[in-house]
Amino acid sequence: MEKKVLIWEPWFFMAFGLFHLHRIWGVIDRDSYAGFWMGILGSKGPFYFTLMGVLAGLCVLGIFTFTKCRGNNYWWRWIYLFGGAYVLFDLYAIASGLEFWNKLLLWMFDVDSIYWNAVWLFFVLLGGFSFLLGMKLLKQRKG
Repeated sequence: MEKKVLIWEPWFFMAFGLFHLHRIWGVIDRDSYAGFWMGILGSKGPFYFTLMGVLAGLCVLGIFTFTKCRGNNYWWRWIYLFGGAYVLFDLYAIASGLEFWNKLLLWMFDVDSIYWNAVWLFFVLLGGFSFLLGMKLLKQRKG
């Protein structure tokens, strides 16, 4: 199998990046950001299940791509394996209500935490990296 960037891969990373970049909102307005996400996680309504389904589907697609291209992967495809496994665990932990994960989420969304900016700026930086990687892959694919 030839080493190539698949048509959907740049868009995967750019979408993932944009999703994480929305966390700038959390740095700007802690209360509304925490309220919004805690409301989504608590209500488990249609938006929650749609988001969880899309994220799980993308993780499975990424892990499948990694294993399909085994032995001929770019360095960044390891993100599919490790990031996908993490997100699938995260989704499972949230859906099943694992106590220690719930405590972690409560800590992450504690608007009075001195770590608030560090936590959410990390995700913003991750999003920026991912988006730029997607742009680079799009350029590589077209070139």
